[in-house]
Amino acid sequence: MDDKEFYLDAIRDVVPEHKEEQIQDVFYSFLELEHLYDSAIELVKTQLNIFDNEFSMRFQRNPIHNIESRIKTPQSIVGKLQRKGMPVTPESARNNLTDIAGVRVICCYIDDIYAIADLLTDHSAFQLRKIKDYIKNPKPNGYRSYHMIVEIPVFFSKGKTPMRAEIQIRTNGMDFWATLEHKMHYKFEGDGPDYITKELRECARYVAELDARMEEL
Repeated sequence: MDDKEFYLDAIRDVVPEHKEEQIQDVFYSFLELEHLYDSAIELVKTQLNIFDNEFSMRFQRNPIHNIESRIKTPQSIVGKLQRKGMPVTPESARNNLTDIAGVRVICCYIDDIYAIADLLTDHSAFQLRKIKDYIKNPKPNGYRSYHMIVEIPVFFSKGKTPMRAEIQIRTNGMDFWATLEHKMHYKFEGDGPDYITKELRECARYVAELDARMEEL
């Protein structure tokens, strides 16, 4: 099954009441939306690489270990809009969902996280819309990361389009913990035993202590 058929089947699953012609229209509308968000992600990644290269030139080290990105699938976008009781349209997705485009930045040290966040905040092309600092204020399950919602102007042949992207900045240790916690969450379908929750919080504490010790070194 090619990508087009996969996405069409995904849309049929969440909007089964639509006629086939309407489903095709929905597919192409969200395919265009995907292109817009993919362009925004490329701009964010390019700027992050510029910052990283500048650090390397000025300080002989790279604060960014790795950059990852993802765009929600049409199935995920449409499903989330329906759960929120919102219209299933590209305009509704752009106006109501802030996590369609995601960029994850893995840094070496905690100080690097805030340095990168400050550079993005000060950049004239990036409009900061929201911040959630889960490093200073971890989630109850132990999750730590720095989240930003930014708006970026993307220039196309027909003009400028402002697009939003979620940027998550974390250390290697935070990313290691979050990745395994995510896998366990789905393994137990979000209802794991109490001891697993307790152990994960304890592991998150160990990771935070290790990050602090590595920073001191």
